[in-house]
Amino acid sequence: MLLILEQLLNGLQLGITLFLMSAGLTLVFGIMQVINLAHGSFYMIGAYVGATVAGHTGSFPLAVGAGVAAAMVTGCLVEFLVLRHLYAREHLDQVLATFGLIMFFNELTRVIWGRQPLFVEVPGPLARSIELLPGLPYPAYRLAVIAVGLLVAAGLWFIFARTRLGMQIRAGAVNREMIGALGVNIKLLYTLVFGLGAMLAGLAGIMAGPILAVESGMGESILILTFVVIVIGGIGSIRGAVAGALLVGMVDTLGRAFLPTILKLFLAASTADGVAASLSSMAIYILMAIVLVVKPRGLFPAHA
Repeated sequence: MLLILEQLLNGLQLGITLFLMSAGLTLVFGIMQVINLAHGSFYMIGAYVGATVAGHTGSFPLAVGAGVAAAMVTGCLVEFLVLRHLYAREHLDQVLATFGLIMFFNELTRVIWGRQPLFVEVPGPLARSIELLPGLPYPAYRLAVIAVGLLVAAGLWFIFARTRLGMQIRAGAVNREMIGALGVNIKLLYTLVFGLGAMLAGLAGIMAGPILAVESGMGESILILTFVVIVIGGIGSIRGAVAGALLVGMVDTLGRAFLPTILKLFLAASTADGVAASLSSMAIYILMAIVLVVKPRGLFPAHA
């Protein structure tokens, strides 16, 4: 039972990280109708800048601030210099342009930081375990990641449900021409939305730094999971991003943790390990297929 609880917490932590990634991506696609394959690059930039600042200053809060700021500034520049010229173009043009950005940013990080991975130390006060239940110690840093993600989710809900900016963003997702006719600077609004999405990706990157190695190309693997999340949750929906991220995090973590043990009840150990590895990798895609069969627009589509 304690092992199950520990894996549930691991799944929650992965889900929170995926939420930080998917919230920004689903906003950009739902509002701006832009397919941004380079979203994972902002995750990578946040991680690299945060790791560098942490290594030089020893301050993790400063690293978080620097990583988030770098990702947001980079996102705004990408929107202004590249994506702004692609809104009226076909999705294939957007895919090709943002794929080019992936290669550009991957090479840029290799030029600046080299090919060796960077490692971020867990902040001192969080470099310990907290005994949640007797016999269930859990890393304090992972609990902090969960707490940060929940705070971000609450902050996004407040922005979109209770502020004028949130109202304009929601209106822009429904009818861009109308909100532009009402006097809203739609270009500035798009830049803010894209910068917000990049900022959340950068936050996910630096928060993942003490857990994963910071290396060039690290954004691609999590980007695939992020697309699965927004398809399951519903494109353009923050509520869908929360639900989809938690589902994907749980299914992926629990599948990798327990499928080998379950299959060994029916198969030889060597066969069970091979089959479990394959099924674990497929689990989230099977989940996505099931959701799309039942609800083709995702669990919580933005404009249901």
